[in-house]
Amino acid sequence: MSAIDSIDRRHSVLATTGVLLLNLGTPEAPTPAAIRRYLKPFLSDRRVVELPRALWLTILYAFILPLRPRRLAHSYASIWMTPGPQGSPLLHHSQLQRDGLREWLAQELGQPVPVALGMTYGQPGIEGALAELEAQNVRRILVLPLYPQYSASSTGAALDAVFRALQTRRWMPEIRTINSYHDEAAWITALAQSLSDHWDTKGRAEHLLISFHSIPRQYFLDGDPYYCYCEKTARLIAEKLQLERNSWSVSYQSRLGNQPWLQPYTDLVIPQLARSGVHALDVICPGFSADCLETLEEVALRYRDDFINAGGRTFRYVPALNAAPAHIDALGRMISRHLTGWLPEADTDGAVRIARAKAAEAQMKSPTLLDRPA
Repeated sequence: MSAIDSIDRRHSVLATTGVLLLNLGTPEAPTPAAIRRYLKPFLSDRRVVELPRALWLTILYAFILPLRPRRLAHSYASIWMTPGPQGSPLLHHSQLQRDGLREWLAQELGQPVPVALGMTYGQPGIEGALAELEAQNVRRILVLPLYPQYSASSTGAALDAVFRALQTRRWMPEIRTINSYHDEAAWITALAQSLSDHWDTKGRAEHLLISFHSIPRQYFLDGDPYYCYCEKTARLIAEKLQLERNSWSVSYQSRLGNQPWLQPYTDLVIPQLARSGVHALDVICPGFSADCLETLEEVALRYRDDFINAGGRTFRYVPALNAAPAHIDALGRMISRHLTGWLPEADTDGAVRIARAKAAEAQMKSPTLLDRPA
């Protein structure tokens, strides 16, 4: 029996409101086979790669899927926490965020609010997350992709997956979506405080690099707002901390292929900073709500080596907000604002509506005059 088949479809149950958190996804293990299973749907998504399909699928199946998973296995293994899928840092931190938001919403709103977690690619999947909410009779769903800056290749792809899953539902739930929170005041404050705390305990470096995941430049030229949102996030962080303009900069990481992506490229900027005389560098990645391969391995390990090899002395990666209380508080406040009107203080006629629904169900299950044989 599938997850959707097990859902309670009785009309005589009071509907509730829930939250669906979304993130990219993760391999189930740091092995080539598991990484290949994860990469296949991810890199096949038209939102992620907008090259002509025949050309891209040839490249994907002939070169990337046979070769890249073997190269990535060592990278994933270097950050894996424990054996099994819970060893994925992204999954681990995302689950803690889900649990933290459940607790925050129940405490602040005075009533339990179901919160489920789904990944656009891999497990736990969006279908299972929707079924989890439906099993609690959630009829109103607030969808929050955990991408602070909207891009069609991340937020857009995640919302596509949600709506594809909803196509199988006879009774569609009400849906609200949060497309971006790149300038959310409480979230900016949480990021600034994380930097301030880092500097209080470890000292402040000469330069702060704010690195975001890159996207192909053509996506921006075609109307994607991601670049503008990233630049605004960085500016607001700097303003909150009252940083001098020459003490921080922005760069873009994780590009793939030969086409131009958003620049300047982080992997080129970091050694350039070292060669220009910057001896101590702090790097923060506010485009990631949870630490993952791109932050823990690409930035904290590989880029650190690049900085040291180019003459730098001290390189520190400032962790993502993950499930820090300030992050949960910022997300919780944003969620509660978007739930306005969906959480009534009291359902005064709930008992009456349940009684009427039960009567209707009983009537539908009983033979009618038209059903009886002549």
